[in-house]
Amino acid sequence: MAQEIERKFLVAGEFLELARSSMRMVQGYIATGHSTVRVRISNNGAWLTIKGPSSKSGLSRYEWEHKIDLNEALELLQLCVSAIIEKERYYVDYEGHTFEIDVFEGRNKGLILAEVELNSIDEEFVRPPWLGAEVTGIRRYYNSNLRNYPYSEWSEEERTGKA
Repeated sequence: MAQEIERKFLVAGEFLELARSSMRMVQGYIATGHSTVRVRISNNGAWLTIKGPSSKSGLSRYEWEHKIDLNEALELLQLCVSAIIEKERYYVDYEGHTFEIDVFEGRNKGLILAEVELNSIDEEFVRPPWLGAEVTGIRRYYNSNLRNYPYSEWSEEERTGKA
């Protein structure tokens, strides 16, 4: 099983002109709790993903992902609890790292998050000028939590990463 190590940030500047590509994503959660089970559909396929609990720092967790048939994914979306997450994901290469920037839609419209995957917890990377506050480990920013407590319901303190 692979270990996912990533840091998550609010986006506080323009990045679109730097994006090399983007894709639309729709995802739902079949189960959440100690572990999460997610089904995701994008313009390059469909996947079933199981993620273990996050470390105390929120930097890492175990992840298992398997490509599935699109029709199976559409059926599995019917089993998802609560709302479906919709977003456009942009890929921006910066100083040797790829940042995945999610621009959320629907009840999470207005939320823009950037993630960078790392090879180790202490790996260094250059922060692009458009990165804002770090929100790694803050659970309300997890996609699995955004379905129940969407960005549209957050306070101003929560939206700025100060709460």
